[in-house]
Amino acid sequence: MKRVLPFVLMLAFGTPAWGQVVDSPGAKQLSDDLSRYIGKKALDSGILKISADGDAYRIAFDFNALIRANPSKDPLTFNLAPFAMLIKPRSDGSWSVSSDLAPNAFVDVAGPRGVRFSVSGSAFSGIYDPGLTAFTSGAGSMAGMQVRSRDPKEPMDLSVGAGTSTLNASKSTGGGVDFAMTQTIADFVETAIVDGGETGLKVPVTMKSPRVSAEITGNGVRTKAFLDLLGFAIANQDEASLKANQAELKSLLTSALPLWERLEESYRFEGLTFATAVGDFGLGDLRATTSIGGISRDGKIDYNIRAAGLTVPQQLLPSWSVALLPTDLELNIGGDNIDLDTMAKKAIEAFDLNKDPALSDEFGDALVADFMANNPKIVLKHSIVKNGNVELAVEGEMTFPGEKPEATMTVNVAGYDKIVQAVQAAAKTDPQAAQIFPAALAIKAFAKTLPDGRLEWVIDANTDGSVTVNGAMLKPADAVQDNPIMDPSDATVPDHGSGENDNGGAGAKLKP
Repeated sequence: MKRVLPFVLMLAFGTPAWGQVVDSPGAKQLSDDLSRYIGKKALDSGILKISADGDAYRIAFDFNALIRANPSKDPLTFNLAPFAMLIKPRSDGSWSVSSDLAPNAFVDVAGPRGVRFSVSGSAFSGIYDPGLTAFTSGAGSMAGMQVRSRDPKEPMDLSVGAGTSTLNASKSTGGGVDFAMTQTIADFVETAIVDGGETGLKVPVTMKSPRVSAEITGNGVRTKAFLDLLGFAIANQDEASLKANQAELKSLLTSALPLWERLEESYRFEGLTFATAVGDFGLGDLRATTSIGGISRDGKIDYNIRAAGLTVPQQLLPSWSVALLPTDLELNIGGDNIDLDTMAKKAIEAFDLNKDPALSDEFGDALVADFMANNPKIVLKHSIVKNGNVELAVEGEMTFPGEKPEATMTVNVAGYDKIVQAVQAAAKTDPQAAQIFPAALAIKAFAKTLPDGRLEWVIDANTDGSVTVNGAMLKPADAVQDNPIMDPSDATVPDHGSGENDNGGAGAKLKP
């Protein structure tokens, strides 16, 4: 709430403030303006109070009034001073904003699923431009935060130390707003009890990181369109009004497209550790980034995960496998040719709130068919897993021609011989390694040796169900019912010209 409420309120400050004198009539006018986006009930019941406070307006959120207006069946214990914002009109039409977001607050909900939280020393200040419906600048800080959940199955305790945040925005050349937000917190600690379900086990896990950071950026975000939709939702809360004004809703939804050009969020955990009953797992650096395009005809989604310095309790692994354990990885996966624009516009045009359902099943099926006809792709971009001796790289893509998947993937490995040697040596005394060794040889037999010494496997999965590896048939087409999956010993290994697979010139058979 402390994060969302300020931005909902500030989005609603659409009245320019040129030369405005702060007084009681101005507070009344501001209340009327805000009521369009938060509803008159919030003002009439005292949940929100707006008053003149010197040269600024004070907006107070009263939690007591909120509880009275929305009584809970579970008894509540809380100590929340009214949330307050001071907004001061500036000569250029923008507003100066300042607030103690949640000083020394807690809410305690009685019962088996109670939650208690507290935030200390939290404050925010910034400049809001009603013409952009966005903050052009802002900065926040807090001294710390604690959250405790008493869920009977999976209780959780979370605490973080001091944190800071910044944000800024400017007009986008293509329409909408470009913005950037950053946040950094120290001393992240979360302890949870993982429920083992039918096993009855309760496993405690503690996750720690001395520093957690986040970055969120957006291009061409249609903030004004979101504000208009918010106003419509408040004005049409009952079903009859919503049905009667659905033409306006369709117009507002269409105007909001494509929602944004691009949104990207990135999170980073430094020195991350997981303390468990079986030992400590660790990551020196973990980063995750998500990038999502707006609703367009050629939309894209990209996910990137990077992890470095992976450690696991060695007692969990066979001793021979420790040297082969990956220490670093980078995964890049996404989607291309995602035509959400056509789907969205057709759905907006076709839905009818006077019918149940508003969109027929037949329409939904046709919409999915149109979406698939654009040939959307799942793309695995260059991704790697490595340790000091071995590096595995993989990339590929999957499409769905005729609603059946078709995929190609290229895998290459540097240091594969070190894997085989380690498994071979361990096979003399370790039954598990002895079982793995033949498979390791079989996999190598399918490989193509590249000029730099890497081994490569190009895997093709076709719509008929057949799978080949470097041209060798691993699985025939689904039409073959008598032997749908070939034994590796019966697979023909392609000749790559190196001579290593020759068998008297008669076409080598894989015999590990």
